[in-house]
Amino acid sequence: MEKLIVASMRKSSGKTSVIVGLAKALEKRIGYTKPFGDRLLYRKKRLWDYDAALMTDIFGLEENPEEMSIGFDSSKLRYMYDKDSVKKKLLEVISDIGADKDVVFIEGGKDVGYGISVYLDAISLTRYINGKVIFVISGDDDRIMDDIILLKNYLHMVDINFGGVIFNKVDDVEDFKNVHLANITDMGIKVAGIIPFREELTHFSVNYLAERLVAKVLTGEGGLTNTVKNVFVGAMSTSTALNYPPFQKKDKVIITGGDRSDMILASLETNAVGVILTGNILPPQNILSKASAQNVPLLLVPSDTYQTAKQIDDLEPLLTKDDTEKIAMWEHLVNEYVNITDVVRI
Repeated sequence: MEKLIVASMRKSSGKTSVIVGLAKALEKRIGYTKPFGDRLLYRKKRLWDYDAALMTDIFGLEENPEEMSIGFDSSKLRYMYDKDSVKKKLLEVISDIGADKDVVFIEGGKDVGYGISVYLDAISLTRYINGKVIFVISGDDDRIMDDIILLKNYLHMVDINFGGVIFNKVDDVEDFKNVHLANITDMGIKVAGIIPFREELTHFSVNYLAERLVAKVLTGEGGLTNTVKNVFVGAMSTSTALNYPPFQKKDKVIITGGDRSDMILASLETNAVGVILTGNILPPQNILSKASAQNVPLLLVPSDTYQTAKQIDDLEPLLTKDDTEKIAMWEHLVNEYVNITDVVRI
């Protein structure tokens, strides 16, 4: 059993998605654990990590998602464990999850230092289980180089099995190689892959939007799989909106008050993939019927239009179990742009 810790220097670098791509590309029996959960979900009176639930669903893992994390709250973990007992617990989890598996992926927290106060940061995890750690790094060129130099300085202070870095969401792979690759390798940093940015991976479905906003689906359930590429706040007059080019974009979701019948109708007439109705205001029955006939989801939320727009703006487009096209794309990207043998023994 190979034990691979996947870490990042900063949050939202794409660790989970890279793990999904690696696991798909390897076509081996895999296990997964995220010792310190940081994306909490409360389901069926149980608490588990979003990424653990995702991996369970995609790969049909036998373990319950709640069994894949040691804890979620630092204060509780400090009360329950010290360094030795954390190590013992982690080894037990790895032993259980890794039984009959070829590779176990251990996902670190949101950044390299996350969980260090409770002995569950990525470097500590690597030492406890004598595994190999890789770092997923993303961002613009300046941010990437800052992270690489920080990582180089940090690695000089620790004695671990370092497997290299995978750069993710790179705008221009060839330009990045020409400008930065030689400098990075001269620092002694192994580069296992450079994955390009793909705009399609930043989009999400109407259903994902409904779940994250905890919205009530009034109608159009069949359209919940529609892809959202544009979001428009319908706070202006309908006549102004209809003459405003962004309102005419395809694959859009409109945010507007439930009492704005004119805006809702205009949204339906311009082929919106969904409409978010704010303020918990129900529209008239004729609008519900029209949306149902067009199979356009109407999502009802209690917050006002500004708060709802801000919530959506802050959303991270996380992978979901139903994103079959995205999952296939991640497998393709890993196969094409990552030297898998540098990461995992095949």
